[in-house]
Amino acid sequence: MKANGEAIYATAASPVSAPAWGRCTQKRLPDGATRLYLHVFDWPKDGKLVLGGLANKPLKAALLADGKALAVSAAGNAITVDVPAQAPDPIASVVAVDLSGEPEVAQASPAPAPVAALPPGANPDPYADETPAQRDARMRWWREARFGMFIHWGVYAVPAGTYRDKRIGGIGEWIMHNGKIPVAEYRAYAKRFNPLRYDPDAWVRLAKEAGMKYLVITAKHHDGFALFDSKVTDWDVVDATPYGKDLLKPLAEACRRHGMKLGFYYSQAQDWTHPGGAAAGGHWDPAQDGSMDEYIRTIAVPQVRELLSGYPDLAILWWDTPMNMNAERATPLVSLLRLRPGIIHNNRLGGGFHGDTETPEQHIPATGYPGGRDWETCMTMNDTWGFKSYDQNWKPVETLVRNLVDIASKGGNYLLNVGPTAEGLIPEPSVERLKAVGAWMKVNGEAIYATSASPFKRLPWGRCTKKARGDSTTLYLHVFDWPADGSLVVPGLKNAVTDAHLLAAPDRKLQTRANPAGVTLSLPPEAPTPYCSVVVLTIRGEPEVEVPPLAQQADGTVRLAAADAVLHGSQIQYESGHNRDNVGYWLDPKEWVDWTFQVDKPGTFSVTVEIAATGSGTFELVAGGTRLRGKAPNTGDYGRFEKVDLGTLELAKGKVLLEVRPVAEGWQPLNLRSVTLRPK
Repeated sequence: MKANGEAIYATAASPVSAPAWGRCTQKRLPDGATRLYLHVFDWPKDGKLVLGGLANKPLKAALLADGKALAVSAAGNAITVDVPAQAPDPIASVVAVDLSGEPEVAQASPAPAPVAALPPGANPDPYADETPAQRDARMRWWREARFGMFIHWGVYAVPAGTYRDKRIGGIGEWIMHNGKIPVAEYRAYAKRFNPLRYDPDAWVRLAKEAGMKYLVITAKHHDGFALFDSKVTDWDVVDATPYGKDLLKPLAEACRRHGMKLGFYYSQAQDWTHPGGAAAGGHWDPAQDGSMDEYIRTIAVPQVRELLSGYPDLAILWWDTPMNMNAERATPLVSLLRLRPGIIHNNRLGGGFHGDTETPEQHIPATGYPGGRDWETCMTMNDTWGFKSYDQNWKPVETLVRNLVDIASKGGNYLLNVGPTAEGLIPEPSVERLKAVGAWMKVNGEAIYATSASPFKRLPWGRCTKKARGDSTTLYLHVFDWPADGSLVVPGLKNAVTDAHLLAAPDRKLQTRANPAGVTLSLPPEAPTPYCSVVVLTIRGEPEVEVPPLAQQADGTVRLAAADAVLHGSQIQYESGHNRDNVGYWLDPKEWVDWTFQVDKPGTFSVTVEIAATGSGTFELVAGGTRLRGKAPNTGDYGRFEKVDLGTLELAKGKVLLEVRPVAEGWQPLNLRSVTLRPK
């Protein structure tokens, strides 16, 4: 008391609910400020003491025992104090934080109102009559975020890819399905699901350190197991595991403390444990049989209601696999979204409801989505979503960073997955990569957050994002391939440049000059950051870009993508989406495609095409006076592409027209993704 009595005598009750690390008292000071006394029972191991629920900006902080000043900051209705590694007092240490004025308690989202019955004929989609302005306001935070964490976690982390001493193929969270594990046998894994090392605050801090702005966790995956305390089933973490506690509530609280938006993934159709739930390929255990309509009524609808009602900060509902979902089954689910006004949901509910976002999985669309449609690519860091103990095929950091840049340059979001263990730990390779991405984002985040898509159709050296700023535009040039000669050409740009500098070194101005090819920048010899360096280019007005002809890459390679092809015919078309990004609907052998490109490094080139087909149609490639004939491989699926080598051709310097035409006799449709010419 001699050291800390000030924090007890003449104090008032805490302005917020009791924090996990201890207690709080408060006292008004003569100058009108408020001093909070943070009584810390459990000293934070990471050196970050977080008090959530206050909107005030702190003035200063110090250890009460010796007056030593401490760094303090605020973000997302939470105050964070940087504390030393060791607690001054082994029983309870007190940190004093001064606030301006009275404590301003952050308002939680209002409790949801009951969903009223819809009048006959009314659209159950709460956003059906939304105006463009209302939609823009609702989607604004999501569009600005650009980067989020996906978390696949559940009972499947216990077998971790192995069933009866056999490694089961496919993704880890599908082990019950792919291994055809009986329901009773699979349920037994829950007795070994005891994540005592689960630290939701550490998970959120990791996401924040990586530069992520939101996270989405599997509240219930296809195995039907709920990570929350559901009142309509005992197949949940509270009733079926020795852990016995809701896993989502502390994660939601951690998100609130750290200003992280929260989303829940929910498998509404597939459920391999509750009778009546759908299963890809059909049921394999009689215990799964039942009425899907009854399953929707007694499990899916009440559980979605529990999630929307019980977690007031929920910002995203991420449906998955709309198997057998008709309008009658989907309607009561979409109607429940009225419980949480403003919530964002995706396109995987089914029943004709398109949701707010497209969800390309494990791929990046070549050109984004047409019509301003919002989209989010979800990807794994290795080859599985749910934890598999032996999957060590990790993507390099460079790939993760460049994926993020590529996606942002096309106007999308990147939802990057982690698959925690049954103990509650995010695998160390994931942690290492997220921290490395975060280090890059700390320098370059300005070029990702709140940016819009590139005004350029293609850039040979990297990607571009942009921000409109009144009567000027900032272009962020993401350079993957740093020019060895120090000259970077921004092709086709016609605007006057008012400023150019490196994002990593804002004081280092760069020389620019306009020329017929666009704008050329003079860069230093070395790239300032790994993976991708950003040049900031400020121009007058909105970007005016003259689309230049396709050209060779620095090594002389020419890659002709389907998105750049000129299509000749009434049926042939460009397709985008999952396993597409190709020329398709090639039904008529009289229709063809071509590309025009510039060759500055002439010579002999090997020719490779990427094709998917269910037949073996013959085609011809014509360029530079050479005609090459090829036959499509039967890949078994129009989304399964294979490379076909056609031989070599000679190209002279100048403009080249390359055509791909069907051979009419015996023609069978094919999908063409790309043509690549490589110097021999």
